[in-house]
Amino acid sequence: MTAIKFTLNHEVCVGDVDDRQTLADFLRDQCSLTAVHLGCEHGACGACTVEMDAQAVRSCLVLAVMCEGKTITTLDGLADDRIMSELKSQFHLHHALQCGFCTSGFLMMARDILRRNVSSCRKSDFVREELAGHICRCTGYNGIIKAVTETAHALLATQIKSA
Repeated sequence: MTAIKFTLNHEVCVGDVDDRQTLADFLRDQCSLTAVHLGCEHGACGACTVEMDAQAVRSCLVLAVMCEGKTITTLDGLADDRIMSELKSQFHLHHALQCGFCTSGFLMMARDILRRNVSSCRKSDFVREELAGHICRCTGYNGIIKAVTETAHALLATQIKSA
């Protein structure tokens, strides 16, 4: 067992982990953060996406011991985030979720691409390419793509109004 300490959703997190335990398992089993979903457990589906030091990562591919001193943010830690609030509204408006299993991973990745390049997110081809590594078995992706592009438009319109 290895002792780790990092920032998790704006709070200090301390734990003892097996050297081979994934971040996803640690977050779910020891922190009770069930918005982190485990789908494929080898990085192909994206359901376990979280932020590590402000970059989207697949938590099933990150060992918990690698998080020492890092900042980890899950969907649970973004309740007051402006981008996430708009994304959730647009996901609801465009029926971009059905069973909900993949939703948290899509929301985390969509927020990441909006933060990196909000202007390009107005184009559905760009969003489709950026989200290509995420799997949804229910929606057919059109609602998800529309929700992200509409979020980009809303965020840009807010920037123009406040300038």
